[in-house]
Amino acid sequence: MSARLQGKIAVVTGAGQGLGEAIAVRFAREGIAGVVVNDLNAETAGHTAELVRAAGSRALAVAGSVTDERFVVELMERAVKEMGSLDVLVNNAGITRDKLMRDMSAADFDAVVNLNLRGTFLCCKYGTPPMVAKKWGRVINMSSRAHLGNKGQTNYSASKAGVIGLSRSLAFELGKFGVTVNCIAPGVIATPGVTSLPHYKDLVERIAPTLPIPRLGKAEDVAGVAAFLASDDAEYVTAETIHVSGGRY
Repeated sequence: MSARLQGKIAVVTGAGQGLGEAIAVRFAREGIAGVVVNDLNAETAGHTAELVRAAGSRALAVAGSVTDERFVVELMERAVKEMGSLDVLVNNAGITRDKLMRDMSAADFDAVVNLNLRGTFLCCKYGTPPMVAKKWGRVINMSSRAHLGNKGQTNYSASKAGVIGLSRSLAFELGKFGVTVNCIAPGVIATPGVTSLPHYKDLVERIAPTLPIPRLGKAEDVAGVAAFLASDDAEYVTAETIHVSGGRY
């Protein structure tokens, strides 16, 4: 691996497993100085932090919900005070509550939008000022191919489409300060949350053969794109949404 993230400090939310874990570890392998690992679960956050340290970087595990504004303020302050900087922000925390709209409660809708969209907003609001101050920063927001719409995911699709709109708007606000804002839109990725689905075997057998790249994605596929967007290689890339979906639209 290269050292293209050398000297940088990243905050990665929802990093206790799956995509967030893979991104945190990939950053360490790219030579990043340190990763603040956030997850709602303290145990899984600690596990990812150990993986980051094993890959050669400093790590700080901070458990808490990014829907809590006071916690988000504390999270970003700890990154600066305890790790020394905040250069890269990956907003990965998210949930699904899939149901047809006729069966979806307002609480189902609110919970998904609150974490996926409002949580991203809060982290961007309080995570970007240190980047603006130093005239360098990378914000990577996790959307989904579902932003184009999926049956049974009106809440999730709305939240992920909202993340793209938020990111494009913020990119226009922060570009003059050397801060880029981009989205990654994964397709079906074989994370623990997907492989544990009761219909996972059906996904493999039914969807994978129809893709231009005929397999489900791996967390490392997404992590590689995140490492690119976090680096100087992507300094002229902003307001973009990169689909990591094997060509699935």
